[in-house]
Amino acid sequence: MSLESNIKAAIRDIPDFPKPGIMFKDITPIFENQQLCNEIVDGFIERLGTRPNAIVGIESRGFLFGILLANKLNVPFILVRKAGKLPYKTISHEYALEYGTSKIEMHIGSVQKGWNVLIHDDLLATGGTAAAAANLVEQQGAHVSGFSFVVELGFLNGKQKLNIHSNNITCLAQY
Repeated sequence: MSLESNIKAAIRDIPDFPKPGIMFKDITPIFENQQLCNEIVDGFIERLGTRPNAIVGIESRGFLFGILLANKLNVPFILVRKAGKLPYKTISHEYALEYGTSKIEMHIGSVQKGWNVLIHDDLLATGGTAAAAANLVEQQGAHVSGFSFVVELGFLNGKQKLNIHSNNITCLAQY
């Protein structure tokens, strides 16, 4: 079976979560299969394009494969978190949600000017959070070399928001 087939076979559909009408794609069963986790990390590396100087992981599920990918590439792993969660000096970016706004932050100086940075999260939906993370990277003078996601919900057109930062967008499984 292909990597995409193996990922889809492991993902659990949860109807009406977190609210009625939503079919939630639960990736947590993937983490019970070490072989599949290794295949996912290798799949990201095979599709990299430009080798990054760092991996940025988006809270919280972007931390899971993001740290594994950074360790395997022997590059720094940088956290992007919800506002107020990082203890040191931060920069922030506020972005629109369907109802209201949200804000994410990154430590100042974690990303170096001129670096190529790969932004990782578990799932690409509307692209708002990943685009906000890209803005944080660019605010510090670094370049977004690409994005990586385990799953893409293609019907939400999230890639459109990301293409202004990089057209190197890897999604291992599409719905």
